[in-house]
Amino acid sequence: MTPVRTLCLAVVVSVIAVALVGAADDPAAQPSPPEMAKAAGVKLPKYPWHVANIWWDLAGKTEHFESLAVDVTIDRDVPATYNLYVAPVGVANINGLQFYGGLQTNINGWATKESRTRVFPGKGAIFSRWSSDQKTPIGLDHVRTAGDDCLVESAGYEGEFASVRRPFAWTKGTYTYEIAKSETEKKDGKPHTWFVCRVTDAAGKVHPVGELRFEGGDFTFWNRHSAFVEVYSTAKIPASHIPKVTVSFGWPRINGKKADVKRASAFYPHDSGPASPDCATVRADGEACVVEVGPIFTRDEAKRRHPLDITLAK
Repeated sequence: MTPVRTLCLAVVVSVIAVALVGAADDPAAQPSPPEMAKAAGVKLPKYPWHVANIWWDLAGKTEHFESLAVDVTIDRDVPATYNLYVAPVGVANINGLQFYGGLQTNINGWATKESRTRVFPGKGAIFSRWSSDQKTPIGLDHVRTAGDDCLVESAGYEGEFASVRRPFAWTKGTYTYEIAKSETEKKDGKPHTWFVCRVTDAAGKVHPVGELRFEGGDFTFWNRHSAFVEVYSTAKIPASHIPKVTVSFGWPRINGKKADVKRASAFYPHDSGPASPDCATVRADGEACVVEVGPIFTRDEAKRRHPLDITLAK
């Protein structure tokens, strides 16, 4: 064998070895979405993909709302080479004002309230709210950061919103995502209230994320709650792979008590947004709703929405 051919073979072997090591080091690895879609005979919709939505229907509204907390367990480390959004608060509504939040593998936003340059620090937590009609712009005076490393944003590409995000190197494990009422102040002669966002890990360490201001002094939480798992798009990673991962959402707690849940259900958007390729299933496990994300498949349409028989522990 000539020296040149030997060198070329060595390079090929080296590249294959690096690829195999990379796959072995990534517990969430799967074939690319186009490869899986081709094998399943389906077309890929545009990002973002809500691979699974969970809804809890509550017995009624909660007056004098103070806090919302949801435990979430992620079964493996999902590297920042993916765009994965695990949202224990898929959407919530207080006094008609909507907010959401959770953990992302790639948070992004503006480094300061004066900057408009998008930065991508990696893993973190996010807390966002919309304006009252989702059409009127809402400024960054509604945002307070929890540290110099926080990111902010106020924009209208998902309806007019304001948001705070903070780097947080989460990995596999259990976390509590919480929104809690803080101080009320007067603005233009009317009450406005700050709500803090924090994430607590299994060791009990609290990771403050930031605060958002809401119009009002006394709040009523609506009679529903939701969570979702999403694969999204960013300028950094415009076409993310789908990680293989299992995510468990615990029973929602409102004002420090487990919510009075009438029923729970799962929904997998396909023809309506945010539409997703079918790659996830949700099942009940005691109090938890468990989302298993894996290869793309063709779902039985009769199972696109189904109940989850969660059971409150005694």
